[in-house]
Amino acid sequence: MLADTGVAGHPESYFHKPDLGNWASALGVSRSDGMSELEYLRLLIDTAIEQGTANTGLFGLRLQRHSFDFLFRQLRSLCPDETRDKARFEAVFGRTLFVHLTRPDKLSQAVSYVKAQQSGLWHRAADGSELERLSPPADPVFNFEALKDCRDQFIQFDQDWNDWFAEQAIELLRLSYDDLCADPQAELKRVLTALDLPPSAADPVQPGVAKLADGINADCIKRFQDQAATGS
Repeated sequence: MLADTGVAGHPESYFHKPDLGNWASALGVSRSDGMSELEYLRLLIDTAIEQGTANTGLFGLRLQRHSFDFLFRQLRSLCPDETRDKARFEAVFGRTLFVHLTRPDKLSQAVSYVKAQQSGLWHRAADGSELERLSPPADPVFNFEALKDCRDQFIQFDQDWNDWFAEQAIELLRLSYDDLCADPQAELKRVLTALDLPPSAADPVQPGVAKLADGINADCIKRFQDQAATGS
């Protein structure tokens, strides 16, 4: 939705996997003979910034928690004289608005994640057609331990983010998945306003994806809660 405004860059998970080769493949970058590790890293990040800016003057980056440690190890290599993560980040990417998008209901989030892993379907377009499938179709299967482990991991991810925000004294914009689902344009306007961009740029923008949650999700949630309550 930010990309569709035409004024807020083209946010993507440019540093999603902890591997420079994966970054290069996703960005369409090749390492030249004789290029040092730091020169290669700088090229990758500069390319990501160019693609993520999309001629708007604003770079957009989506960073999930599992990608955090590897990215910041690279930033420490690039900025050895900086002593704090926030300073390193802004030395590389410029003045930054940090936006924390989270889903308070971690059980529902875990059900959605495990269901996507099992079924292979991760995103559906707004018209209902499949948008992203990572494996052949398969029926989801209720797995209490998998759901519990996933829920607990998501809880820890949020804790890790909040600890880092506090440690770095970061003033951030917080968004809720539930609020975003209920009124996408209103939440988009909040982000644009925080970026000092015209909120009216959100007016023609509609979500490009549809919710995947259905009766299977509701059934899994109930079965999990019942099993957790009885201990069996």
